Amino acid sequence: MLYTSWRKGGNTLDSHFKQPCRFYYISEFAQKASVSIRTLRYYDKEGLLSPSRYTETGYRLYSDDDLLTLQQILALKFLGFSLEEIKSCLRSGPQQLQEVIALQKTMMQEQRMQLDSIIQALDETEKLLQEHQCNWESIVQVIRVIQMEQHKEWINKYFTPEQQQTMQQLTEQSYSSAARQKIAQRREWTEEDQRRADQQWGAVQAEVRRLTAEGADPASSEAQKVIEQEQALIAEFTQGDPEINEGLKQWWKNFYALPDEQKPMAPFYTEEERAFLDKAREVYRQQRG
Repeated sequence: MLYTSWRKGGNTLDSHFKQPCRFYYISEFAQKASVSIRTLRYYDKEGLLSPSRYTETGYRLYSDDDLLTLQQILALKFLGFSLEEIKSCLRSGPQQLQEVIALQKTMMQEQRMQLDSIIQALDETEKLLQEHQCNWESIVQVIRVIQMEQHKEWINKYFTPEQQQTMQQLTEQSYSSAARQKIAQRREWTEEDQRRADQQWGAVQAEVRRLTAEGADPASSEAQKVIEQEQALIAEFTQGDPEINEGLKQWWKNFYALPDEQKPMAPFYTEEERAFLDKAREVYRQQRG
């Protein structure tokens, strides 16, 4: 069945070669795309791919453009994206898609490293079994050693040994021994945790910079929303513990007291941005009594 109007090329009509766009019934389209009819109905239900039109009797009709969209969906599905992530990718432009694919690649590489570590642990366990030295304590020890090696590897991607040493010194100077012990008893901080924190704090930092540059009122709804986000992230880290909260404040106080060349990382905010935040935080505290 042939389309009765002219097919668009991008957002404009091709004025030189106007070709009619073909439409397919769902069974024809499924066969052409090498997918099942059930899959097409499921994608329609989930809002991933709806038919371009329907016949007067209610039959689905798919176009060649729909075939291109379906190919994109199948490709992203093969790459390990969830349905929600695929929806987001289809809505976003090429630049955003490139960023998402890069992130997905990183995640897959981490999963591969995790699988490699499991295989390594299995290899070590097999050796222990062959040497008749295997028990649960030795297996646990093998796993701990491998996990420690992994932890060091990803930390070294973010910070040099010198930076790590300075940060450790700041921690020892800032947190009480009780607070340090509480933090140490938490589950291990992973690279995925670090990446998520970077994204969340990066969003807060970007908004603070924008508001400061625009000369926004610290009491404005936008500024207070940023402070609310900041306080939520702080609360997630401190878990409401007053000792850890006090140590965190002291850590940043000690950090900014260091000469620039000794700071283990670039300052998060400029002096102007810190002044803006101090005023916005004061308003936040006053509004909450």
